[in-house]
Order: sequence, then C-alpha cells, then structure tokens
Amino acid sequence: MLASTTMNVPKIHGCYRLHPQISNFSQNIHLTSLTTCYKSKLSSAASILSHPQFPIPGTNSKLKEIRVSEIGAPLWTWKEDDDEQDLTLNGEVYQKTLKLVECAMFAALGGLTYILSSSLAIENYFGCFFALPIVFSSMRWDIVAGRKTMVATATLLLVLGGPIKAITYLLMHGFLGLAMGSLWRSKASWGVSVFVSTFVRAAGAMCYVVMYSFLIRENILALITINIHASVTFILSSLGFLVIPSMNIIYAIFGTVLLLNCCFFVFLLHLLYALFFTRLGMKASLRLPTWFAKAI
Repeated sequence: MLASTTMNVPKIHGCYRLHPQISNFSQNIHLTSLTTCYKSKLSSAASILSHPQFPIPGTNSKLKEIRVSEIGAPLWTWKEDDDEQDLTLNGEVYQKTLKLVECAMFAALGGLTYILSSSLAIENYFGCFFALPIVFSSMRWDIVAGRKTMVATATLLLVLGGPIKAITYLLMHGFLGLAMGSLWRSKASWGVSVFVSTFVRAAGAMCYVVMYSFLIRENILALITINIHASVTFILSSLGFLVIPSMNIIYAIFGTVLLLNCCFFVFLLHLLYALFFTRLGMKASLRLPTWFAKAI
C-alpha cells in the first residue's frame, strides 16, 4: 500500500507539472493572436493614411466636406521708390515736415515776443509785430499753416502766461493776423482787406473789454459811454449849445471812434507788412495798390 502511494506521487506531480506547460502554451498562442491582430490593424491604418479617401460630393456620406479658405491680399506692401521720392527736396514728406517746423518756429517767436513785451510793459511799442508770424505763415504756405501758427502761439501763451494772456492775444492780434493772411493769400484787394480786418479788430476789442469787465466786476463800457457823454455835453455847452445828447448818439460816437481807431491801425499794418514782404522778395505774391507799388 505504501509502495503504491509512493509510486503515484511522481505521477501526480507529473500531472501537476504538465498543467503549467499547457497554460503557458495557451498564453503564448493568445499573445501571438493579439500581436497579429494589432499588426493587421496598424497595416490597415497605415494604408488608410497613405491613401486617404475623401467623401465625394453627392454621396450619402455622413462626413462633412473639407473646405480650404481662400488666401487674402497682403495687408501692406513695401514701396521703395515712393519713399525715396518723398524724401527729396520737392517731396511731399519733406514739404510737410518743413511747413510744420516753420509754423512751430513762428509760433515760438510770436509767443515769446508777446510774453516779453507784456512783462516789460512795452506792448504798445511792439503791438504791430504780434500778428506778423501768422500773416507770414499764411503767405509762405497756406491759410491752414496760418491757423496752425495762431493756435500754437495761443497754446504756448496758455502754458507760459495763463488763459488771460492767451485769450487777449487771440482777440487783439490772433484773429486779425489770420484775417489779413487769409485775404492776402486769396489775392483780395486792399479795400476789402482793410474793411474786413477793421471789423475783426473792432470785434476783438469789444470782446476784450467785455472780458475784463467780467474779471474786475465793473462795467467798463458803461464807464466809457458816461465819460463820452460828459465830454460831449461839456463841448456843446462851451460852444453855447444847451443840448444834452441822447445815449443813442453817444453809442454812435463810441462805435465811430472805435472803427476809426481800428481802421488806422489796420491800414498801418498793411503798409508795414507789405514793405516787409517786398524786402523779402515776396512782391509777386502780393496784390499791392498802384500808388504803393510806385512808391516802393
């Protein structure tokens, strides 16, 4: 009995040892089948990628059609010839830069002259030259250049002297210079230029008086008319006329005196500026009266 038992053990072990060999063999077969299946799938995917199949229009395919956007025009192009032409002496870029620089220089000259004259209390002696940079810019380039010079000068005075000096310059000299420069640039006659510039100067003087009346809280126009009324009454009484003039007559006298003052001032500016431009060689761009052209 013992012998049979001992003889059966190897057989039993042999049976148990054969089982893992069979299982390893089945696993190898399973791995081999998986590898071949994976390789077949890779080969099919590679063939699809190497030969893509796009859906043909008109078929019942559920895939969407692939659309390629059109190539647009470039946003900018390089032009070497135009840049080289603009940088020449007669080029557009050069002329615009030169005009801007000259307007800035004239504005700085006019603003500093006005600041120094008002600071040294010699404004009445140099008042004829404050509008010259604006007129010169208008005659040298165009009306736009004259307007830029006026605005730049007023901005400089606003920074250096405050808003009162800037507004005073515009009312008394800036608009007058712009009006004269525009009329001379358009070849207007001296009669039209003097007439229009006189009214511009008179309107600026009235606005100047109103502005200072508001600042000092006093009606300067009323004080002026009262003094004129007292002077006219005294003159009439001294001549033997016992007449008291009405306020309408006083206003008329005040307006007439103001217009005459502005007319003489503007006419003096025309003579002075015409002589200045003639000496600079700009006589061809001026429309001078016959008597003045013969005199110079």
